[in-house]
Amino acid sequence: MAIHKLKFFACRESRYLAEKIAKSFGSELGDSTVLEFSDGEFQPAYNESIRGCTVFIVQSTFPPADNLMELLLMIDAAHRASAHRVIAVMPYFGWARQDRKDRPRVSIGAKLVANLLRAAGVDRIMTMDLHADQIQGFFDIPVDHLYASGIFVPYMKNLQMENLSIAAPDMGGAKRAHAYSQHLNAPMIISHKQREKANVVGKITAIGDVEDRNIIIMDDMIDTAGTITKAADMFMEMGARSVRAAVTHPVLSGPAYDRINKSALSEVIVTDTIPLKRSEDLSKFTVLSVADLFADVIERVHDYKEISSKFIF
Repeated sequence: MAIHKLKFFACRESRYLAEKIAKSFGSELGDSTVLEFSDGEFQPAYNESIRGCTVFIVQSTFPPADNLMELLLMIDAAHRASAHRVIAVMPYFGWARQDRKDRPRVSIGAKLVANLLRAAGVDRIMTMDLHADQIQGFFDIPVDHLYASGIFVPYMKNLQMENLSIAAPDMGGAKRAHAYSQHLNAPMIISHKQREKANVVGKITAIGDVEDRNIIIMDDMIDTAGTITKAADMFMEMGARSVRAAVTHPVLSGPAYDRINKSALSEVIVTDTIPLKRSEDLSKFTVLSVADLFADVIERVHDYKEISSKFIF
């Protein structure tokens, strides 16, 4: 058993999830505050001793960049307060789409974020469904990469749909879709898209049998929803019975909510790594919580137990 006391803390934008993780663990959040200055700067502070403790800080780093900065400041403050270990629980790892140089004279944002986290003093990273698995290699510290398959698969089985097919929204998502299709014993469909520019999808076609199928489109994130909604509309035009989407991270920027509500999608299944906007029409959304999975893995990591048995694939 671990000898160092465990404490949970949350940055402001992920407090809702941190509270659920702490409750599932059988604990509660530690006391911390953020002092805000008139010019927009802010300074997090721990209001209780964390000396010698293993500190878990929960924060998804979705925009704005203040969310990442707050996490970095919390990590730095924990080390300066003599924490034994500082572990960043990042259910959604932002900037992950910038994992390589895809054109000249651009940054590799995911690598820069990894460097910033390490410079701040983080000892371990815990995240879910990275946009690119190779981002784990950007760190020289342990990275616990969790998968939402353990949450999505039971829900999909409970739907008890006949003629089920699993679809990838693009060629990059084929590996993920194939894993789900193999586990659910369902055929796979691949959507092939051509982007006109960033966040703008041009032509899209389907590879695989669509007619009379109940289709679930799998992806790690949904941003402007252009790809998924166009794919859903195309599948329905090709004779599909129904089209759903199962997406881990609901980034949902720009016209995403409007596109989803006007699309042929009958349901969008997401997790709570990023909060949905309550001001929007959420009638098509089903939210599954990742809190129990993170709480279980946190306990295993703290007690030096293996975590691979927690994953379906």
